[in-house]
Amino acid sequence: MKNSRIAGFYRMSIPDRIARLEELGCLSAADAARLRDGRHVLASAAADRMIENVVGVFGLPFAIAPNFVVNGREHVVPLVVEEPSIVAGLSNAAAMARPTGGFKVESESSLLIGQVHVTGVDDADHAIAAIADAKAGLLGMANAVHPRLTERGGGVRDIDVRLLALPDGKPVIAVHLLVDTCDAMGANLVNTICEALAPDIAALCEGRVALRILSNLADGSLFTARVRYSLPDDVRDAIAMASDIAIVDPYRAATHNKGVMNGVDALAIATGNDWRAIEAGAHAFAAAMGRYQSLSRWSAAENGDLVGELKMPLKVGTVGGTLANNPAARLGLALAGTNNARELAELMAAVGLAQNFAALRALATSGIQTGHMKLHARSVVASVGTPDDVFDTVVERLIESGEIKDWKARQILGALPGADAAGPSASAAGKVILLGEHGVVYGRHALALPIPGAVSVSISAAETLTHALPDEFVAVLLRELGVENTNVRINVDSRLPFGKGLGSSAAIAVGIVRAFDERLGLGLDDERINAIAFESEKLAHGTPSGIDNTLSTYARPMLFCRNDGLQVEALDLDISPPLLIAWGDETGRTSEMVAGVRARREQAPEHFDAVFDQMDRLSLEGADYLRTGAWEELGAAMNICHGLLNAIGVSTPQLERMVMLARQSGAVGAKLTGAGGGGSIVALCPGCIDEVRDAMEQAGYSTLVLAAGDSS
Repeated sequence: MKNSRIAGFYRMSIPDRIARLEELGCLSAADAARLRDGRHVLASAAADRMIENVVGVFGLPFAIAPNFVVNGREHVVPLVVEEPSIVAGLSNAAAMARPTGGFKVESESSLLIGQVHVTGVDDADHAIAAIADAKAGLLGMANAVHPRLTERGGGVRDIDVRLLALPDGKPVIAVHLLVDTCDAMGANLVNTICEALAPDIAALCEGRVALRILSNLADGSLFTARVRYSLPDDVRDAIAMASDIAIVDPYRAATHNKGVMNGVDALAIATGNDWRAIEAGAHAFAAAMGRYQSLSRWSAAENGDLVGELKMPLKVGTVGGTLANNPAARLGLALAGTNNARELAELMAAVGLAQNFAALRALATSGIQTGHMKLHARSVVASVGTPDDVFDTVVERLIESGEIKDWKARQILGALPGADAAGPSASAAGKVILLGEHGVVYGRHALALPIPGAVSVSISAAETLTHALPDEFVAVLLRELGVENTNVRINVDSRLPFGKGLGSSAAIAVGIVRAFDERLGLGLDDERINAIAFESEKLAHGTPSGIDNTLSTYARPMLFCRNDGLQVEALDLDISPPLLIAWGDETGRTSEMVAGVRARREQAPEHFDAVFDQMDRLSLEGADYLRTGAWEELGAAMNICHGLLNAIGVSTPQLERMVMLARQSGAVGAKLTGAGGGGSIVALCPGCIDEVRDAMEQAGYSTLVLAAGDSS
């Protein structure tokens, strides 16, 4: 990796972030594909081989902190953490350290300690002398336990003996085996060595073996990280003062060190390391001087910079069975870009120091809670479609109000100078295709239903045209409407995700046209509204079928056929189908999918036409099933149609997983909906919508339920 500096990473979509990491060389093509498809997540079957009584796999956010330079190496840092502001804090701290050379980390050794405790010793001095005399032999025996470790350059380096006294005054001999475990975490191999040598050690001491196990206080593997920051004097001095307080106050030190571990633990989990052992060692080391203290120190340098130093034990691994069996851990290690366990520990120490700085800087300036609330406020403001030119203003006023809610954000947006109260809201429907995708392009039927009220649009006065939509998209609509006075703000409130095959662009177009019609009294009928929306659809889809805008305009179940023009048959339903829509992080592009199917059809036209003919029959039969509420039959038709869509190459591994999960959770039918290549699925769930929705959401997918009456 040449440069880990990634500007605006937090503003990108998840697919764009993955693409950017692949472009920079942080991800291989195979790892990028695993992330896109969700194949990096530990499978339940694999988890069942790791621990007992497995019933599933628990998920946490997997994020990236860019900008790190450690010992001259560029890194992006994989993090598994759910607490807000940690990733942002780390990214900023790393970026701020770049001008002064980033982080410098060093260590003298990387040894794990194995302990054998012997009790019942009558003569402690004799026991200690006996072990000293037998040291060479014991080292030979220890290294014979794991000969392959010695071959890799590791092994037991030394043996230390400590004399302890129990509460009743009786002696305990503690024998420490100092083991270089190379790139492995090493817990199991050190425990094996301890167990193998314990009987001989006890015999030398003429006592009994009490314990034989590793210690998580890995002070034979200490790493020291250092960094410099150029800051305003008042901020520098406030951070240094907070550091001094953490040295003398154990209550403050506990929270101070928690800030360190926020970064260390998140990286440890992302790379499959034992974060519990790291935590135990860190806190034990913090208390090693007889009083719990902070792990880091911050002070002012002679040139006025803030200088930070963190010293802590870190024994981590990059190889081993647990790592090999966990695809997420393998991916985390690949993203970290470390070549061995020592480099990973160096990166971990740097991350701990960076997160400590981020927390102290927040305390010294705006305060921790302010940062948390600002992140939450930005998310809320973005969710209501706030334009970029007023985004920061709305965030600030939302925070000042103390009501971090979407309704408050809309209220603030509408009350900005130059804006009047929003006019009447105009709504439009989305769409979900039940049967016949792609076949409709070649003159076959498709069956589709509306998602009523999916989009709401209002128009309010402004100093200039303001919106959060593509400029050319809005320009087409205004041109078709003949609107010249564009001193307005277009406010869009949508429950449809973009790029998921649910007709969001058509629904927004119809909503905008209707909002202008209501505000200006243009007197447009549905036919004209549909025609205008169709013009905007050409931008999104190239040669659209017209299904999306027609469903959005008329909001009725329909059977379509594009043969000598679009032919539409509206359907009257006696009962609404119990449908659930779900989507993941993949985004499909209709124009690319249609072009891909066209290219493949040219190679085998007879086979593809046979598939399209079968889709046509399914759509016609499905319309009858839909009218009569024959859900089992309709579900079977949906399942067959999904198989046909997979056969023509428009499904993806993620869509397949979603379809299978829906069926396993009780859906009688489930299939991709729309052009494919990503996007959404639709599931028919008579009597089991709650169960299917819960299963999809627990797996990390978003859902939308079509309530009773939505499709009538």
